[in-house]
Amino acid sequence: MFLTAPKTAQLDRQVIQNSIPLDLFKAIADLKKEMNAVILAHYYQDPDLQDIADYIGDSLGLSQAAANCQADVIVFLGVHFMAETAKILNPSKLVLLPDLDAGCSLADSCPADRFAKFKAEHPDHLVISYINCSADIKALSDIICTSANAVAIVNQIPQDRPIIFAPDRNLGRYVIEQTGRDMLLWDGACIVHEIFSERKLVELKLSHPEADIIAHPECEANVLRHADFIGSTTGLLKYVQNCDRKEFIVVTESGVIHQMQKATPFKKFIPAPPNSNCACNECPYMRLNTLEKVYLAMKNRSPEIILNESIRQAALIPMQRMLEMSI
Repeated sequence: MFLTAPKTAQLDRQVIQNSIPLDLFKAIADLKKEMNAVILAHYYQDPDLQDIADYIGDSLGLSQAAANCQADVIVFLGVHFMAETAKILNPSKLVLLPDLDAGCSLADSCPADRFAKFKAEHPDHLVISYINCSADIKALSDIICTSANAVAIVNQIPQDRPIIFAPDRNLGRYVIEQTGRDMLLWDGACIVHEIFSERKLVELKLSHPEADIIAHPECEANVLRHADFIGSTTGLLKYVQNCDRKEFIVVTESGVIHQMQKATPFKKFIPAPPNSNCACNECPYMRLNTLEKVYLAMKNRSPEIILNESIRQAALIPMQRMLEMSI
């Protein structure tokens, strides 16, 4: 016996499909001009989405772009916490996220109620939170950081001030190694950056001995120890542009390879293998956004990011501190 969708659902789907123009690139460009919108995209988005963006970057770059935005509408091609960050910095602007289900496993690993209790148990600690967290966690933090500036920010904190670092234990561990600070780590992680197989990475290096291994600091320590270079997504992109090597094994979400290939088309980029045979080096949340959803979000001016104003104001303070400390 085969089950079919209800007729109303089938009709709704048909209406939506019929309302999608054939040339989505032109339709989105027309809407952007009509709305005075800017499109911000993360490096981990699908290549088509990166290609329609006005600005492509990592979390730090996107935060800076959002802070300096002059448009009336921000269309954020990324995940929920990134669009929240844009709204924190731009309360009067319409901030759209094509799919509200585009969340983040790392952000989800740090529930606000549990973190508030954890923070209360260590009242003398300064809280530095990785930007990959919810607005609620940002509101509980003293300073926000990204993978690009985490080391520099921690180095600006007086040595005698104890630090809580949240929510990513792997990035926190890397920052400890780079700074020598004894930080208290929240036990959170990103499913994509913890899926890489050390054994398969070593085997891949053996078959590509001339390739540099480049990795994001959200990866586990046993993977990072094989890396020739560790850095944020922007850092990785700059490295491949400036390095004389012709081959690179890329140990982060594979979406960044699109920009690497565009910047250096004569070089070869090999995505690092996950533990299983799935495409687990692609973030399932990032890939929920599509061209069709971007068009519909702009046409309908929804889904919109809406924040509680008291949370937004509390989250703005540590965001502004980060931006000031990153100049």
